[in-house]
Amino acid sequence: MFDHKKVITPLYFRNFYLFLDDKNTLPLFLTLQLHKNHYFSIYLRPFMQFRFKNLLYLFVVLVSLSSCGGFEKIRKSSDVNYKLTKANEYFDKQDYHHASELYKELMPIMKSTRNYEALFYKYAYCFYYMKDYLDGSYYFRNFVEYFPVSKDAEECEYMSALCLYKYAPKASLDQTNTIKAFEAMQSFAYKYPASKHIAEANGFIDLSRKKMEAKMAAAAKLYFNINQFKAATVAYRSVLRNYPESPNGDLYQYMIMRAMYKFAKASIPARQEERYTTILSAYKELKDTYPQSKYIADADKIYNEANNNIKKIRNEQPQ
Repeated sequence: MFDHKKVITPLYFRNFYLFLDDKNTLPLFLTLQLHKNHYFSIYLRPFMQFRFKNLLYLFVVLVSLSSCGGFEKIRKSSDVNYKLTKANEYFDKQDYHHASELYKELMPIMKSTRNYEALFYKYAYCFYYMKDYLDGSYYFRNFVEYFPVSKDAEECEYMSALCLYKYAPKASLDQTNTIKAFEAMQSFAYKYPASKHIAEANGFIDLSRKKMEAKMAAAAKLYFNINQFKAATVAYRSVLRNYPESPNGDLYQYMIMRAMYKFAKASIPARQEERYTTILSAYKELKDTYPQSKYIADADKIYNEANNNIKKIRNEQPQ
């Protein structure tokens, strides 16, 4: 009598058994329960020279090949209700790949039937659970367009925006999809101000805004680091204009001063006085808008240097 270990699989087999020798070290038999009273066994003695991990790989391949046969039988069935039942079973078992395959085939067939709304709803969720967020957003949005008065329309509109948010990349990459997610979340919040998802939606709006701000600020910093000081000034002003309530507003204004100073210093003598003068205005804006900023002390130094340079230039001009 051998001991055995039982493993539950998420596919089509109910379970399988691995029978070990009396020392619980070597596998002897592998038994698959295909259906209620149907079993398939493999005698492993010829494979004993392989490592145990290789045997497990072999088993996974066998499971996959056998399970495909069951799924193909369902796909080829002409019984629509049977296919829908099996698709729902796959969905309930969290086998979203096979559920989505069946739902995809049923979508055009069941259009305009009483089951179409529920099918469409689950089909959209399949993509979300498979982390295919772009398609998930597309089908959630289409659900809302096709069933605008559905009890699930609000949820699906939120899920469409959430998928876009999850699809959006980190701040260092292109933020096109973050902008789309931001706009979708804003649209949802405006349309459903009393939704149970409103707190989460507002949170995602804030996070999206921070990502877009971080991207713009990083671009401005890059211009500064590569000595493109005029472009850096324009870029930092753009960040301030787009995100006036940012907690980093004083940093951006200070960096505008720094970029202006370096730009003026590198300019030809004929343009220096004019460009140093703009720094004085930027300094006043920093002090007036952010009087408690930690950058004031450093800004004072830039202001004094700019002011001294202006005086020096004027003193050197011929009378």
